[in-house]
Amino acid sequence: MKPSLSRRCVAEFVGTAFLVATVIGSGVMAERLSNGNVALALLANTIATGAALVALIFAFGGISGAHFNPAVSLVDAFEGGLVWSQTPHYVIGQVLGGITGAVVAHLMFGLPVVSLSQHVRSGPLQVFSEFVATFGLISVIWGCSRLRSNAVPFAVGAYITAAYWFTASTSFANPAVTIARCLSDTFAGIRPADVPWFIVAQFLGAFAATFLFRWLVPRLRERAKEVVLARDKLA
Repeated sequence: MKPSLSRRCVAEFVGTAFLVATVIGSGVMAERLSNGNVALALLANTIATGAALVALIFAFGGISGAHFNPAVSLVDAFEGGLVWSQTPHYVIGQVLGGITGAVVAHLMFGLPVVSLSQHVRSGPLQVFSEFVATFGLISVIWGCSRLRSNAVPFAVGAYITAAYWFTASTSFANPAVTIARCLSDTFAGIRPADVPWFIVAQFLGAFAATFLFRWLVPRLRERAKEVVLARDKLA
């Protein structure tokens, strides 16, 4: 039987919380241990995030689909993989989970529970980077989930690990994570004033990738429904 909506939303909440706790916590740890070497700190932050994503998608994928990302949930609903009426519940769970993850990371490292970030990430190059990062992430998800579903955890983890380094913004690619990171004045933070443009770019990138895959895989919507039906039968 398919998990109830409440169980799926809790899975999204917990998964997103662990994801954000990993991003922020590993950033704090990396900064403390790297002796001012920013490249080394970013590498440590990258490895931790990519590894956590693989584990979390495996852990929660069979329950909620392991979106952990409002952009993913929105385009999934757009393609028929998630019921529209359930999408706001997913998004709320993700955003609240992200905020909780930030708080948990702060508590683990003895930091203020909430501290608005002063890390400036502004300008057209940063915003364009978020478009590219999210476009790539959704492309990886669509390409693997509809054609090689077993590869999704590894593919997403590998892509985010790479995107930390090839994008100027270090690849947030996730509105819930972006909101949570503005509440953390740490290595992984983002200034609140920069959040809206990041989120706009992320949603635009997500829909651009979705329309591309509608053309690349003409039966994308039908395949999405087939995957949902098959998952429901196995549940």
